[in-house]
Amino acid sequence: MNHRKGFNKLNRNASHRKALIRNMSTVLFKHERIETTKAKALEVRRHAEKMITRAKVDSVHNRRVVGEKIKDEAVLAKLFTDIGPRMKERNGGYTRVLKLGFRAGDAAEMVVLELVDYKLEGEKKDDKKAAKGKKAEKADKPAAKADKKADKKAEGASKNRATAKAKPKAKAEKKAEEPKEE
Repeated sequence: MNHRKGFNKLNRNASHRKALIRNMSTVLFKHERIETTKAKALEVRRHAEKMITRAKVDSVHNRRVVGEKIKDEAVLAKLFTDIGPRMKERNGGYTRVLKLGFRAGDAAEMVVLELVDYKLEGEKKDDKKAAKGKKAEKADKPAAKADKKADKKAEGASKNRATAKAKPKAKAEKKAEEPKEE
């Protein structure tokens, strides 16, 4: 039987298709996120997931097998030292495909192919800032209270300067309104 043996040829000859998949896989592992057409993303995902499965076990044999497809030594090292160990507990499903809409020129369906545990750079920075903020709060609670008091004093001083002329009138009115308690 010839079931599940087919693949998308992507309207390219064998060498062009092979180069396309190699390049897109390399870029996926380098940046952990790529934007491409849906057909290319689904085809690259098949190959990338098999490479990640190999990268979960760091052996000479697995490095050579994956090294046939990924020629960039730095990306290969990242795959085996960073991405593979991160996916150790996961049984497949290392990538996700998010739909973006249609391309303006030819209405091709565009998607984002990314690793499942990928975080946007803005989120990474926010997480780091939040972690630093929490650590700073714990260490500087007394200092923070002192800063707040200083801010209030400074704020009051600026109000005092702005309303210096109005104060004597306001004090006189308050004294007139208050009944004497004697």
